[in-house]
Amino acid sequence: MFEYRGIDVNDLDEIVEEINLIDIREYHEFKIGTIEGAKNIPSEELLKNPEKYLDKYEKYYIMCRAGSKSLKACKELSAKGYDVYDVEGGFSSYEGDKRI
Repeated sequence: MFEYRGIDVNDLDEIVEEINLIDIREYHEFKIGTIEGAKNIPSEELLKNPEKYLDKYEKYYIMCRAGSKSLKACKELSAKGYDVYDVEGGFSSYEGDKRI
């Protein structure tokens, strides 16, 4: 079983092209802006049926707007055996160059 770890949202620029970044905000929030390479899977869908979206042999970085939903999601997903990182601070704290 994995224990989730955290990474500051502003440390993503260096690794964003190499990671599985999941933005768990609702679609209407995601389409306003996100970080390059992020895949949108709203938190309710992801937590209800993680095996549909995630592979237990992959590592995932979970991001929300401010960090509270991603923390909750990471706790639940790691308890189910997924290797996840909580993107601390969320999209609202992102100051990097990969905003789209």
